[in-house]
Amino acid sequence: MAKRLIPTLNRVLIEKLVQPAKTNAGILLPEKSAKLNSGKVVAVGPGLRDKSGNAIPVAVKEGDTVLLPEYGGTQVKLGEKE
Repeated sequence: MAKRLIPTLNRVLIEKLVQPAKTNAGILLPEKSAKLNSGKVVAVGPGLRDKSGNAIPVAVKEGDTVLLPEYGGTQVKLGEKE
């Protein structure tokens, strides 16, 4: 059975991208360059509804690359991926 996480309301599921430590040419990158937290949007919830019942869509879609706050969000581990 395959496990899958499906976000609800205005929640977004993001897979964190690991920055490479070396370029294609073989140049080693300093640790400061890998400090930028970014991730790829894997799944998006349907959005919220306002008081009159109209749908408010989420601003991102699957496949977008986003920046993550350093101490924000909830970490989830599914299988071997975080």
